[in-house]
Amino acid sequence: MQIVELNHVALFVLDVERSCEFYLRVLKLSPLPRPAFDFPGAWFRLGTTQQLHLIGGRREPTISGKRSNHFALRIDDVPAWRQHLIRVGADFLPPKQRPDGAWQIFLSDPDGHMIELCTPPPG
Repeated sequence: MQIVELNHVALFVLDVERSCEFYLRVLKLSPLPRPAFDFPGAWFRLGTTQQLHLIGGRREPTISGKRSNHFALRIDDVPAWRQHLIRVGADFLPPKQRPDGAWQIFLSDPDGHMIELCTPPPG
């Protein structure tokens, strides 16, 4: 018996349309078909098999900060992503190298959910 993979991350959001625009334009995620639930939401592809599920109707504030709850997305080109984030006016912290050599960029979505863009350590 074992955990096979992370299937999806679900985030409660205030405004599904505003959040969809962020995940499409800023993070360049591809939308996925979503079952006909009786509440608003949207699904996006994360990598090859994982998904991001947005669920409408959030009411409480999100606690943000780079040490708060967050999810991380592995990226391929830190300088290109930095330029893209500048171009689209995203709210992000400058790239920072971890002690193991990996790079991180932290940004937040319209609801304050923290997202880490990262590279693996070299080697």
